[in-house]
Amino acid sequence: MTSTRNVALTIGLLCVSLAGWEGAVRLLAVPIYIVPPPSRVVVALWRGFASGLYPRHLVYTLTETVLGFLLGAALGFSLGIAVASSRYIEYFVYPYIVMFQSLPKVALAPLIVIWFGLGLASKVVNAALVAFFPLMVNTMVGLRSADEDRVSLMRALAASEPQIFWMLRLPGALPFVMAGLDVAVILALIGAIVGEFVGAQHGLGMLIQSMNFTMDVSGQFSVLLLLSVLGLALNKGIAVLRRRVLFWDPSVKSRSDAL
Repeated sequence: MTSTRNVALTIGLLCVSLAGWEGAVRLLAVPIYIVPPPSRVVVALWRGFASGLYPRHLVYTLTETVLGFLLGAALGFSLGIAVASSRYIEYFVYPYIVMFQSLPKVALAPLIVIWFGLGLASKVVNAALVAFFPLMVNTMVGLRSADEDRVSLMRALAASEPQIFWMLRLPGALPFVMAGLDVAVILALIGAIVGEFVGAQHGLGMLIQSMNFTMDVSGQFSVLLLLSVLGLALNKGIAVLRRRVLFWDPSVKSRSDAL
């Protein structure tokens, strides 16, 4: 009952927002090349799907995002474990990771396109480079948040470091890791779009660029709407994974009961 009411309220708020947008644009006579009304955006969205243009580019962008997210997640998780496990790695390697992450990815994207070409590989690499850092930091913090009294107890019981990692540190770090995945999946989508802006033959980012040249503002808004829905779907996917992995966590249980 609560879930149905929440969905109804969300849909109602969306309808009110769209109606206000439509009314404001028409009342103020805003030119469509500045801000189009929602009705034109819906028409552009329908035409894009009816012609098969949007699904083709959507699949390409989704593939780039998912592959980049998986690569970035694997890299971030591995580096997070390495940095958290070794003070030497943290001292010698971590500063270089931070320095690299501080570089604007918009500036790196042209170099990545030169190195990996205009195809899928450059977009996957760009998405991975944007996505790995939040997961690495969350993994590192999560592994170091283990209760030292419990660690000392396990060591007193002759537990090895791998046993302490698998039985204590990693389970305690999982909420931090899942929080990092929430951020990383959205950043992977942004990284893929940035890569498509710089140079691509397919994808929603390339589609936005081409519409910008033709001044198809309604089409651009429709693609942006599609990207926002895609980001929401990816976030919901991570939420489902969180409920499956952290079924024992009280915060996940309380959130599920509220929904």
